[in-house]
Amino acid sequence: MSLDSPIIPPAVRRNHWMNQVATHAVNKPDGVAFKYLGSVTTWAQVHERVTRLAAALRRRGVQAGDRVLLLTLNSPDVVEAVFAINTLGAIAVPINMRLTPPEIAYIVDDADASVIFVDVPLVPLVGAVGTVTSRIEQVLVLGDATAAGHERVADLIAEDADGFEAPDVPEDTVALIMYTSGTTGRPKGAMLDHGNLYAQAVTCLRANGIVDESDIAYLTAPLFHIAGLGSIAPNFIIGIPTVFHPLGAFDPAALVDAWERERATIVFNVPQQWAVICALPGIKDRDLALRIISWGAAPASDTLLRRMEETFPNAMNVAVFGQTEMSPITCVLRGADSLRKLGSVGRPIPTILSRVVDDEGNDVGPGEVGEIVYRGPTMMQGYWRKPVETAAAFEGGWFHSGDLVKRDEEGFVWVVDRKKDMIISGGENVYCAEVENALFAYPAVLDVAVYGRADERWGEVPVAAIVLKPGHEAPTPAELTHFLDGTLARFKHPKHVVVSEALPRNAGGKVDKVVLRGADIVAAAAEPAPEGSPVSANVEAQPPARTPAN
Repeated sequence: MSLDSPIIPPAVRRNHWMNQVATHAVNKPDGVAFKYLGSVTTWAQVHERVTRLAAALRRRGVQAGDRVLLLTLNSPDVVEAVFAINTLGAIAVPINMRLTPPEIAYIVDDADASVIFVDVPLVPLVGAVGTVTSRIEQVLVLGDATAAGHERVADLIAEDADGFEAPDVPEDTVALIMYTSGTTGRPKGAMLDHGNLYAQAVTCLRANGIVDESDIAYLTAPLFHIAGLGSIAPNFIIGIPTVFHPLGAFDPAALVDAWERERATIVFNVPQQWAVICALPGIKDRDLALRIISWGAAPASDTLLRRMEETFPNAMNVAVFGQTEMSPITCVLRGADSLRKLGSVGRPIPTILSRVVDDEGNDVGPGEVGEIVYRGPTMMQGYWRKPVETAAAFEGGWFHSGDLVKRDEEGFVWVVDRKKDMIISGGENVYCAEVENALFAYPAVLDVAVYGRADERWGEVPVAAIVLKPGHEAPTPAELTHFLDGTLARFKHPKHVVVSEALPRNAGGKVDKVVLRGADIVAAAAEPAPEGSPVSANVEAQPPARTPAN
């Protein structure tokens, strides 16, 4: 192959995923890049498709710096669209397809974007968004499917790309705007540049030290979430295959079947999914090739971590912790440390500087609770068009995570709670995550969230919202106190129990405590005030609160 072959982009010195794909297209053109529903795409095919799509987008007016929306399911087509957008120096803006039309319209308007990629099943949703905002002008339908009045991406890829030359895209060019879940208000768009994503991929590979060219990664996390795109970024550096799992109702048996069939070695799931997988009949007898079982996005109880170790004894348990603004991983816990440092989220990844500070920005000692703050090359540029929020997040020159943690003498980090999700009861701080972790070990508890309720005597008291395991009865607060005695101080024990069919979760999959507290106002108003002891004997039952993610 000649040195001036068009398969080599002009800006080969840049560290971004477009060049990584181009490199694999040269070095192993027939190597498997993506697998999806029985179809296989090689690295050479990915590079050609991305180049053709980028050329077609340029002809349709997409330029460097433009924001291009993606409202999609999971497939290689989505990743190719992101690559094509980034090839032009434009910015990909994934949108959670579980959002309502007004929520999506807010992102469309905030991003000031007029072009959107969409999967056919979601075309009606784009139409509904169009009744709220008129900003969307071009709708591009992914794959070979058709939708009346909209262009097919397959037709764009079929167009001639002769003469197309990709521009130089420096590493500090914004690649993604990832909108946060918006638990505390309107979603904010975190601007992640190519340097962020490359540093994240490389440092995670260094932190793990375990991924090689023989591995096969299986993607379950949605690509509209940073856990999706972020988790597969290392795959593009090494050049290993990524198998895409279609989005839909979570089917643990079908997922395990796919792991076995595809000989997957690297998998990631959130703790709630791992709990169901570990409970599958015969799971320990399956012929699986798993080497790395990873989890994140939500806390995992000590009980679940032990169960994962027992269920998959030959796989390395890797916990990843972080947030969208950090691209996203900041801490990793793996191997023997998963049980030796049970409950920890690990130590910060290489190249990340971190401190644990009090409200005045002073460092706190080992074992003391403070907010963890970061510096490093994976740190976002800021929030899109939100200078006030950006300045607050970077106060003092460090990114303020909002996570309350404590760190031991070896540097391992334990998450205590979110800074704004803390109960103050009788002058004592109660960290919800700590109480939740303890309650997950209670035999009747399938899922649980702890939050505060106003109390005349104590100011605020903990409430446990519990989803029961089938066949179990709701525990009373007194029964929980008996169970927690010796584990947690009495002021941390739930004083009320609310039973629900499901916990409300936001678009990012996290428990939405704003919704929980709103529903709790009704339950509290109907409950007689407890007499004497702050421990109520009442168990309140209520239907599941509205879950925006559904």
